[in-house]
Amino acid sequence: MNLYLRYFDNETLVHSVEEAIDFLSSISDINMTEELEADIRDYAASDVFYPKRYKVRSRVYFIVIKTLAQTMLDFKQKKAIHPNTNNANMPIDRRQNADNPLARLNEKKQGWYEGELDFKRVVMVPSTGKFEYRDTKFVARCKAVSGMDCYNRIIENLRDRVDARSQFPSAKGKNFHFKYLGMWK
Repeated sequence: MNLYLRYFDNETLVHSVEEAIDFLSSISDINMTEELEADIRDYAASDVFYPKRYKVRSRVYFIVIKTLAQTMLDFKQKKAIHPNTNNANMPIDRRQNADNPLARLNEKKQGWYEGELDFKRVVMVPSTGKFEYRDTKFVARCKAVSGMDCYNRIIENLRDRVDARSQFPSAKGKNFHFKYLGMWK
C-alpha cells in the first residue's frame, strides 16, 4: 500500500510510512510530533481507505490518501482505485446499475412494484377554513415496467384525487422510493 500526501502545492507518492514522515518533516509549517507520527503509522496500518486530513493550524490541513498506484501519474489518472469489495462478485453492468440510482430507476423490468412517495398535500383546516400544506406519505402497489413507470402511475393516480395545488417530488429525489416485487401473472 502506498501513500499520497499533499500540503498546498507540495505533494508526493511514497511507498512507506518512513518516507511519508520524512516528507512531512521537510515542510517547515508542519510540526511533526510523536502523536502525529503514531497516528500516521496507525492510519497506514489500518484497513480504512478513506482519505485522512490533519490540521496544521486554523483552516489549514494536509491530507494522506492510501492508494494502490505505483506512480504519481497512475494516481492522478485514477488507475489504481481501491476496489469496492461489496460488489466485486457482481457483473460490471449490474454493479454500475446498483451504484447509480438513476440507472436503477429506468431499468426495464416488468412486474409488480411498490412505490412510496412523500409529498406536500393541500388540505383545508376545518376550524379556520384556510388551506395548508401537510406532509403526506403515500404507498401503492402497481403493475409497471420500470421504477419510473411506477412513479408516473402513482402521480397520475394522485393528481385526480388531491387538490391541484399539492406538490409532488421528483422521481430522482429522496422522497420517492420503490422496490420490485416480482413478475406479474
